[in-house]
Amino acid sequence: MPDRMPAEPYEVYAIRYAHLDRPARDNFIFGDIHDGPMPLDFFIWAIVGNGRTFVVDLGFEHVCAERRGRSIIRLPSEGLQMIGIDANAVEDVIVTHLHYDHAGDLSSFPNAKLYLQDREMAFATGRHMGHQRMRQVFDVDYVCDFVRAVYDDRVVFIDGAQEIAPGISVHHIGGHTDGHQSVRVWTESGWLVLASDAVHFYANMTEQNPFPIVYDVGAMIEGYGTIRGLADAEELIIPGHDPLVVERFPCPDATFEGEIVRLDRGPSL
Repeated sequence: MPDRMPAEPYEVYAIRYAHLDRPARDNFIFGDIHDGPMPLDFFIWAIVGNGRTFVVDLGFEHVCAERRGRSIIRLPSEGLQMIGIDANAVEDVIVTHLHYDHAGDLSSFPNAKLYLQDREMAFATGRHMGHQRMRQVFDVDYVCDFVRAVYDDRVVFIDGAQEIAPGISVHHIGGHTDGHQSVRVWTESGWLVLASDAVHFYANMTEQNPFPIVYDVGAMIEGYGTIRGLADAEELIIPGHDPLVVERFPCPDATFEGEIVRLDRGPSL
C-alpha cells in the first residue's frame, strides 16, 4: 500500500482514563515470568493535524466500570477535553477492536464515523460469542450500539490494510481478536504505530509471550513482526495498556502529569 504523505506530521497523544492493579503472572500466557505487581493502564489516543482530529478507541463508561469492578479516572471523552478536543465535534473514530475497554462511551461521539475491520464485527456478533470465555471481554450493550451504528450508516468497514487519510493507515493485526487493527501514523519522529491490544505490554512483544486474552496465539506472535515492520523504530511502537508509556513519553502540560503524554516526538527517556 503506497503511502501518501500529509502536509505536516501529526501530533499524537495517549490519554489515560482508568487503571487496574494486577500481578505480572496474569499478563502472560507462558510461565517463567518474575511475578510481582504489573498493573494495567487504560488509554485512548488522539491524532491531531492537517485540519483533522482522529480519536483511536472509545474506552468504557461508568455503568460498565461498575459492572466489571473497574475504577475510572475520568470518561475518555473528558480526557479529550483536557487537550481541547470536543467529543461532540469529532468526525473520525478508529476502533481497534470491540472489547469492552475499547468500544464504550460511543454516545459521547454522536457525529463520528467509526472505522472498523469487517471481520471484527463478524467476530463480535458471530458463533464464537456462543462461548462464555470468548464473549466475557465484550459488552453486549456496546456491541449492540455498533450494530445500530451500522444501520445508521456510521460504520466504515475495513478489509485488511487501508489508508484513512494521508499519513494515517490501519492494518489488520489478528490474534487478540479476529479483527483487531493497529494504526500507523506519520510523525516528526517517523512512522509511529498505535499497536493497541496487538501488544498489551512492551514485555509481551520483547519476550514473545502474549497477553492471555487471545483468539489466536500464532497470529498474535506473527503480529509482533508485522508491527515492527510498520514502525520506524521500536520505541515508536505504543502498547495498549503499559503504564511505562506514561513514564517514557513527555507530558504536554504539567497539569496533566501522569494522565496525558505526547507520543509523536518520541520518548523522553
